[in-house]
Amino acid sequence: MNTGLVSVILPAFNEEDCILRTIDDVARALGGANVPYEIIVVDDGSTDRTVELAQQRQVRVVRHRRNLGVGAARKSGIAEAHGEVVITTDVDGTYPNDQIPRLLEHYYQNRCDMVIGARIGKNVVYEWPHRAFPKWVIRKLASYLCQNPIPDLNSGLRVIRRDLAFRYFYLLPDSHSWESTITLAFLCNKHVVDFLPIDYYKRQGGTSSFAPIRDTYNYISLVIRTIMYFNPLRVFIPLSFFVMLGGGLKMVYDWIVYRFIGSLDVIIFLSGILVILVGLLADLIVVVGRRIGMSRT
Repeated sequence: MNTGLVSVILPAFNEEDCILRTIDDVARALGGANVPYEIIVVDDGSTDRTVELAQQRQVRVVRHRRNLGVGAARKSGIAEAHGEVVITTDVDGTYPNDQIPRLLEHYYQNRCDMVIGARIGKNVVYEWPHRAFPKWVIRKLASYLCQNPIPDLNSGLRVIRRDLAFRYFYLLPDSHSWESTITLAFLCNKHVVDFLPIDYYKRQGGTSSFAPIRDTYNYISLVIRTIMYFNPLRVFIPLSFFVMLGGGLKMVYDWIVYRFIGSLDVIIFLSGILVILVGLLADLIVVVGRRIGMSRT
């Protein structure tokens, strides 16, 4: 495979059980495919032997003095990368890192901007319902809002064009929502994003920092915020429709039952019209902002 230097980002927080295995798996996969690479381990405030063990291999180590979140670790790794293409994966043994060359080859052959390993392969260890169901709801919401089918919104294994990732750094959070946000940003801005099926295994080390209530709330708010930034009418039009529908139904009910249309009926209906007007204004701001950004570049 003829490629330039690729940079592999490995965020690690207390992953002493898996760090060496992951580094060796990545090196073996890319070395076997004759891909020039560098591996950057981003220690996110670990308190175990993660850094000590990582330094036994030929990798670069970037350290956070305290735990900032997996999104912050990915951003730090991308900022330190030398390659024009970056690959992100996790250190906990859940992703099939031997599939990295396949994703990378697809990236180059199809001139993609991002290739995501979608966890829909034949061998997938499914999550507990308290984690899987909220993610399914959020994925369906995101697919509707960005008008693209999304088989996996927050997979950690992906190949990304580095300069485009930098373009959206201001949007990308420090938390688990990093993956979903960059996916939506690329899709909403019409970048070429492909999904390839991969397997997903049981976690081999460390402990997951996913908090169902907190992170589900963050996922939903970030999905809506990201879509609002790129395509606000996808939020405002349905909201306006339901408000006006509610007002219209109340008008019909009040007229049939009381032969009277009250001021509240009119206020609800007019609120729906105001919502769509605000949506149109937001969409105008987005369009003007994009043209200003294009003119500056």
